[in-house]
Parts: sequence; C-alpha cells; structure tokens
Amino acid sequence: MDSPHGAAVKAEDFGLKGPRGWVFRNIAIDAAPGSITAVEGPSGSGRTCLLLALTGRMKPTAGHAEVGGHRLPKKMAAVRRVAALGPVSGVNDLDQALTVAEQLREGALLQRRYEGPIRALLRPRGERRASTAARIEEALAVAGLDLATLPKGPRTSVRDLERLESVRLAVAIALLGDPRLLALDDLDLKLSDAERAEAWSLLRTIAARGTTVLAVCSEAPQDIPVVRTGPPAKTPDAKPEPETKPDAKPDAEPDTDAEPDTTSDAEPDTNEKPETNTKGTDDALAEARRA
Repeated sequence: MDSPHGAAVKAEDFGLKGPRGWVFRNIAIDAAPGSITAVEGPSGSGRTCLLLALTGRMKPTAGHAEVGGHRLPKKMAAVRRVAALGPVSGVNDLDQALTVAEQLREGALLQRRYEGPIRALLRPRGERRASTAARIEEALAVAGLDLATLPKGPRTSVRDLERLESVRLAVAIALLGDPRLLALDDLDLKLSDAERAEAWSLLRTIAARGTTVLAVCSEAPQDIPVVRTGPPAKTPDAKPEPETKPDAKPDAEPDTDAEPDTTSDAEPDTNEKPETNTKGTDDALAEARRA
C-alpha cells in the first residue's frame, strides 16, 4: 500500500529480452514506500536496464511490476510521472559545459515544462522565478550540496565537480519534481569508503522524507535489502569438487591400439555457458536513449 508520498515497487518474474537475448530476467522486488533497495550484479547483467524499466523508461517483456499502483508495461507514462532518475550514465548525464547554476536552472525548466501543471506556466514571471529558486534551494538542501563550498560557488563548472558532488547535483535535479520514486545508477562508483558512507547517508535522508529509493551499487550496506541481476552468487559454504591426485594410478591400462586423440586441449567446449554478454544491455540502453 502506498504512502501519501513514496511509491511501493513490486515485481515478479520481471524480465526484458532483446534481439541478442535476455538483458535481465526473473527479478522479484517488494519495496515498501519510503524504503531503500539496492541492485547488485556483474557488469552487463542488466542493472541499469532494470532501473529504466522500473521507472517507465524501458518496456519489459516478461513478468509484471507495479510502481505506485501503476502496472507495467501498460502504465509506463504514469510511472514516469512519479519516478525520477538520479545519475544514469548514458541516459541523463550532466552537461559538462554548463556551470552548476545553469545545470540547476535547466533541470528546473525542463521539469516545469514537461512534468509541471500547465497553469504554472501562466503565472507571472517574477512568481515563477521565486518558486523555481525556492524549489532549487530545497532540493540542494536535501541532496546535501552547499554551493558556497564549491571552488567558484554556483559558477563552478560541472566538469570540475568531484564525483560525490556530481552525484549530489544529479540527485538535487531529480528531486526538483518531488518524485515518489528515485532511481540511481552506479551510486558508489569511484568513491572512497568515506564517500560511500556519505552517499548512503544521503539516500537514507531521502527515504526518511518518504521517497522510495532504488540504487545500483557494487556492494550495499548490510542493512539494505538487495536485488541481484545475473547468475546467483555462489554460497560460501559450497564444497569444491575433489581434485584427482597427480600420483593416482589409472584403473586400466591405456589401449595402445586406439587411434590418438587429435583434439587440442585449447579447443573450446561447445556446451560451455558463455560469459555475461553486454550486447543485449547496450542495445536496450540505445533504445532508451532514443525514447
């Protein structure tokens, strides 16, 4: 059941199959409003595409999901109205040529134009500016980005931001629309241990305000529920296969009349399962960027 703000996220046997095979499959999620769920998996296992599918940016092909009571894939447009993307590489990258202030104004303008009510565009210009400034200030406060601490303040170039500062900026822009679901990709990429702790603290602050959070990461804190893409992780107590001792005697003498085996040891095994193929993920991301 939804809270007044956060969106419940539920999925069962959720999957997406492209021309080159499965991007992700058999995903099960049951995230309560205002909760945090981490998405882990090897590179190319469809983590990013799962976020895009659950936020209505990519059409799934198997199973079903509901976000805020809106069923996917039938209600993708409705899901997009309640879900926002934080930093997702290749989809909504920050513009490195802009200053921080310019990036924030652009994000506010796009949100008001495409997601805000039409009546907001009819208000006097001064009122619109004051409202935008107030929303930006609130979003920055929640994201923990103090523009005064940046090298050139609001005029600092986006390209000069540290990695964690970029994450905070992207989160602030996503929060401008007051989303019920926030999805972030590669949360802990290129962050130190201390910075990772700050990033998770940021997500906890957002969740405490009622917003549901989904975050792709390499390793989540122990108290965060995890959804995994790709093959299941090996259990640590699994016993390895016994190795044949090099000095063990064969049960029977070799047949000297048999024809020699000309197969090379390096010959690939046609029955061996291939490694994770990232082409399916690349194809799906390309489709999302065109959408």
